[in-house]
Amino acid sequence: MVTKIDHIGIAVKNLDETLKFYEDVMGIKCTSKEEVEEQKVRVAFLPVGDSEVELLESTTEDGPVAKFIEKRGEGVQHIAFKVDNIEEAIKDLQEKGVRLIDEKPRYGAGGARIAFLHPKSTSGVLIEISERD
Repeated sequence: MVTKIDHIGIAVKNLDETLKFYEDVMGIKCTSKEEVEEQKVRVAFLPVGDSEVELLESTTEDGPVAKFIEKRGEGVQHIAFKVDNIEEAIKDLQEKGVRLIDEKPRYGAGGARIAFLHPKSTSGVLIEISERD
């Protein structure tokens, strides 16, 4: 089902300031930025090998990333695993009794189709499954 780690999502208060660290200090270049209105985030993509770091800044005070930062502070918000067929992956997870946040795929950054697994089923880790063309 899972083919690789697609990306690691990191919640940040200020996307542009955080990018300076990753680009200037770590030497990882941002390849693109976008806003995902549905998820209330601005996103920056930083490829590392065949995976990515995804920096997430909330565009509203009540967005999921803002709520995460309010509760836990900045840091790793989720880990995304690439799957070949998200519908099959969701069905398989449901059959295995995994609690899902998304029972149907939704639009994610970078043109991906995504679904989140509930942290109560994953030892406290927010896991995203992601299908990209």
